[in-house]
Amino acid sequence: MSVEAELTAVVREPERVRAKLAERAEAEHSVYADTYYDRPDHSMDRDGYELRVRTITTGEERRVVLTYKEPPVDEASRSKPEHETTVADPDVMNTIFEGLGLVKLISLEKHCDNYRLTADDRDLLATVVTIPELDGQTFIELETMAEPDDLKAALASVRAVLDSLGVAEDDAVTESYTDMVANAR
Repeated sequence: MSVEAELTAVVREPERVRAKLAERAEAEHSVYADTYYDRPDHSMDRDGYELRVRTITTGEERRVVLTYKEPPVDEASRSKPEHETTVADPDVMNTIFEGLGLVKLISLEKHCDNYRLTADDRDLLATVVTIPELDGQTFIELETMAEPDDLKAALASVRAVLDSLGVAEDDAVTESYTDMVANAR
C-alpha cells in the first residue's frame, strides 16, 4: 500500500519560491477541475476518505484521473494511502457515482505550476497552487510516494526541500482545500 507523503503550506513569497523551484525543474502549468463525491450523510469526508474525479488541462492536452484516498496514516501531515487510475470520461464517472447513491460533495478549480524534482533519491512533485475562490492565497504541495515503513523518512525529505525553498514549518496547512472553499462560499 503506497502512501502519498505530502506536506502543504501557505506560500508567503510566491515569486521567490517559484524562482527557487525553477532552478531545479521546469514548470508545467495546469488547471485541475476537481469534483469530490461522498455519501449523502458525508460520512466519507467525516471519516477521512476522499473520492475525486480530476480533469487536468495542460495546454491543449486533457486527461481525467479517478482518485480514492483512505484516512490519514499520519495526522500531522495528513498523508494518506492513495489509489489512482485514469478514466476516459468524467461524466460517466458522475453517472456511476450517482447511480451508486453518492452525491457531489464539492467542485473546485486549482491553478497549478508543477515542478518534478529529485531529492534524497526520491521523485518529488512540487505544486504551487492558487484557487480562485481563495483569492490572494498561494499554497505549495510537496509530495512523494512512500511505503508505510518509509513514511517518516519520506516526510523528512519533503520537509527538507520545503526548508530549502524558505517555506517555514509554521506555514503548514492542515485544513483541506475542500473545507477552505466550502467555508469561503
